[in-house]
Amino acid sequence: MEQELFIYNSLTRHKEKFEPILPGHVGLYVCGPTVYSDVHLGNVRTFMTFDIVFRYLQFIGYNVRYVRNITDVGHLVGDADEGEDKIGKKARLENLEPMEVVQKYTNGFHDVMSLFNILRPSIEPTATAHIIEQIEMITEIISNGYAYESNGSVYFDVRKFNEKYPYGKLSGRVIDDLYSNTRDLDGQDEKRDALDFALWKRAETYHLMQWNSPWGKGFPGWHIECSVMSTKYLGKSFDIHGGGIDLKFPHHECEIAQNLGATGHEPVRYWMHGNMLTVNGRKMAKSEGNGFTPEELLTGNHKLLDKGYSPMTVRFFFLMGHYTSTLDFSNEALQSAEKGLKRLQAARKVVKQIKPSHQSSFDVVVLRKACFEAMNDDFNTPVLLAQLFEAVRVINSANEGSIALTADDIVLLGTTMNEFTAVVMGISEDEISEGNSLTEDLMKLILQIRGEAKTKKDYATSDQIRDGLKAARVSVNDGKEDATWSYEG
Repeated sequence: MEQELFIYNSLTRHKEKFEPILPGHVGLYVCGPTVYSDVHLGNVRTFMTFDIVFRYLQFIGYNVRYVRNITDVGHLVGDADEGEDKIGKKARLENLEPMEVVQKYTNGFHDVMSLFNILRPSIEPTATAHIIEQIEMITEIISNGYAYESNGSVYFDVRKFNEKYPYGKLSGRVIDDLYSNTRDLDGQDEKRDALDFALWKRAETYHLMQWNSPWGKGFPGWHIECSVMSTKYLGKSFDIHGGGIDLKFPHHECEIAQNLGATGHEPVRYWMHGNMLTVNGRKMAKSEGNGFTPEELLTGNHKLLDKGYSPMTVRFFFLMGHYTSTLDFSNEALQSAEKGLKRLQAARKVVKQIKPSHQSSFDVVVLRKACFEAMNDDFNTPVLLAQLFEAVRVINSANEGSIALTADDIVLLGTTMNEFTAVVMGISEDEISEGNSLTEDLMKLILQIRGEAKTKKDYATSDQIRDGLKAARVSVNDGKEDATWSYEG
């Protein structure tokens, strides 16, 4: 942990030197999925962002406890305090038990995370497994005067809270402006104020998911679960809280209010938010018709895609942009990522072929230091990639003999490439890739069989093999002597 790391803090809006509460240990909490639908690519980018944070902190020697929750109750339609729980609504529409919906989409979420080589967290708690703790925290907030019961529901008193603590400090919103933009309450509304948000909701008899509480049968609000689970596993104050930029308000703002209202402690030192995805300059959304599922992206089965792309190509593409920046999806950008990934992966193999010299003409130590400096500057993966492509240039030049490297420098260069590519950025080898020994042997045999078929003028078999390989995104190029192949991803 000799590295000096700087993180952009969404709360202070400054880049700050990272100093964990407990030296050598990091508490990291990231808001996980609401499991009522398939994962979309915006989710993938968010979880990949904090996968990089998790990986790098461990790489430089921290003991990281990474908590990522599963929202399996309490997230209401429209993210407001009205309407039906999203999971309950899905269960009712599909005639399933709510926990069947939860299990189905939790499994799907894990499958997608594995597909993109996103590591599992240290702890993955669920909201339904922490109902008692949520009731306890709500009780503490009430006893401290920051919440009230109304007709079986409990609401957080934002105006009362704002008398002591600034509500809106994370998102930069002024409470007077928030009030001016809210509707007037009619006499039937349970809330005292339009900005008040639900900690606990009374359940109607038809509501599928409900629990006993001091206020009657009901279910928790969406925001309370993260306050409960983050502090249960990481303490009243912990190091890093992350999520997508869309969660900054109201979800994370409400979390801060709940934690302060219950304990009086500022919950988080460093707030981190990943930015959104766009497609050809427009926000990625179902309503825009430009939202991709991971399956569509991998198969190419979407009107905006020229072809499918491998999981590692997509991962590489995400890392080409800094997590705080908007990232624009396009076929050109994905194809550029595909080419860059191939160059990077090829260089990792070429480095093993370099013949050592007695003296080096390039300083590998300086290059390795620059890789650390890139990541220490708020996990700057685009700059890291630029350094790794400098390493690619050095590797290819050394292999051609125009740069001299000692045996020790060759080892250090290879180690740097492998550590920062595979360990830090999580870029694994694709299952089908040039350079994989088993793949090479199989392709040699297949091309040999195809060549023999052509020699015998058995063009039906030859074309069948070519077309089958093309369907698997393997391109065959017939040369004057031998055929060659490449994986198009």
